[in-house]
Amino acid sequence: MERFFNTAGPQTPDSYTIDPLSRIDLDDVLTLIRQQRYFVLHAPRQTGKTTCMLALRDYLNREDDYIAVYVNVEAGQAKRNDVDSVVRGICDNLAEEFRGIIKSDLPLQLRDEARQVDPSSMLSTYLRRLAEALPKPIVLFIDEIDALVGDSLVSVLRQIRAGYYNRPQSFPQSIILFGVRDVRDYRIVLSNQDIVTGGSAFNIKAESLRLGNFSRAEIHKLYMQHTHETGQQFDEACFPMIWSATEGQPWLVNALGREVTWKMRENRDRTIRIIPEMIDRAIENIIYRRDTHIDILIDKLNEPRVKRVIEPILSNSEEAAEGLIPSGDIQYVTDMGLIQRERGKNIRIANGIYREIIPRELTWSTQETLTQQPVWYLNTDNSINMEKLLTDFQQFFRQNADSWIGRFNYAEAGPQLLLQAFLQRVVNGGGYIDREYGLGRKRTDLLIRKPLTDHYGGPVQRIVLELKIKRGSLDKLIEQGLVQTAEYMDMVGSVDEGHLIIFDRTQEKTWEERLWHRPYEHQGHTIMVWGM
Repeated sequence: MERFFNTAGPQTPDSYTIDPLSRIDLDDVLTLIRQQRYFVLHAPRQTGKTTCMLALRDYLNREDDYIAVYVNVEAGQAKRNDVDSVVRGICDNLAEEFRGIIKSDLPLQLRDEARQVDPSSMLSTYLRRLAEALPKPIVLFIDEIDALVGDSLVSVLRQIRAGYYNRPQSFPQSIILFGVRDVRDYRIVLSNQDIVTGGSAFNIKAESLRLGNFSRAEIHKLYMQHTHETGQQFDEACFPMIWSATEGQPWLVNALGREVTWKMRENRDRTIRIIPEMIDRAIENIIYRRDTHIDILIDKLNEPRVKRVIEPILSNSEEAAEGLIPSGDIQYVTDMGLIQRERGKNIRIANGIYREIIPRELTWSTQETLTQQPVWYLNTDNSINMEKLLTDFQQFFRQNADSWIGRFNYAEAGPQLLLQAFLQRVVNGGGYIDREYGLGRKRTDLLIRKPLTDHYGGPVQRIVLELKIKRGSLDKLIEQGLVQTAEYMDMVGSVDEGHLIIFDRTQEKTWEERLWHRPYEHQGHTIMVWGM
């Protein structure tokens, strides 16, 4: 049976995979275990945490110095503050997992004995009895720890902490907690409305490790497994596109591979070479289909903590400096994998696919209710008539801005989102929009790519748009914007047109004063500047 790109659950022998143990610093992890440390490994969802920990469990059991056991506690989420049910459920799961590893009913017997004590100490009692009864030290992996909430989460953390000082003879030698976020960042609301932080409930943590994305080399290695398995070739020009679209996010990397080699049915013919235009189509298919991973991402956009970070990025607000956004919110959105934080650089959306998804989702209902048809704006050679499109948008903006922007959950980014909805409606007839924005950039770069034929490798129209909000002097803004637009045009290369769009939200101005357009010459480029 042909292997495949896996997008559902831990990796299996039937799926293309990167060695899970190569994705962590194994020497560091083994040192922490030998030193009897309790620590945290966290990463965004669907990045391979479970695959890595199962591989580490199996590695430790093969080495035969420890009894390593994995347990998933996500089922306790539904029980919320019912400590009794959550702790009993965890002990039941532990008993079955230990039984499977040591091939004995002893863990079930010890579990039954531990059930006689109060739930507030049942878990610690059970772990103590296991550690005392088993012939080797225990290494315990607890997955989805942050799925627990409230009283039940605090109880589990405190029971682990209570036995910590008896390790390894009377408690696990090492416990590793896995989740989306670092335990120190938990803000736990108890049933009596008291608030407990994860750091105080689990102050025995020695380290917090973060599982990273695939590197460029790992992406190439993963895709080459498909080539070696099937003979199907990838044009090398595909790989920079795959990196830009995913930046190594493991689910996206696998989803893109699966889409372009299997879901696109014509490419099941393994003699067909995968070329860049196919990657473009695969990206568009993934975005449009809204798979589970994408749906989870979309749902998060409605959370106030997420909005406080994402909205300034989309609105290229002058006030959108990191220091003005709560650091806890930034860390929360970073841990979810939605944004990237790099030393000395602006905070930005984590990858190209997320940059596409976010504005599209926020304007989805708007796109569906627009009446504009792509054919209205096509020239005879199938290119987009950008001057006609933006002239029509000016009138649309004049008539609808106040009412339509008010509908957006992200109202501060309303003008930019409304234009992007209008553009998306048009390019859905056959084209792509690449977006670039980030905290503190004070602008949004858009690149429209419109294939002029239906054939792969045919001519493509490229149009650069620079979006800015007017603050201060218009002349200075135009001067700065022309430089930035020209730089972006030079970076893209082979650009047919450049447009600088300035949104003026000054309420005192009439629409006649706000709406205008005229060409400027700058560094060998003709750039059309539009007032909105």
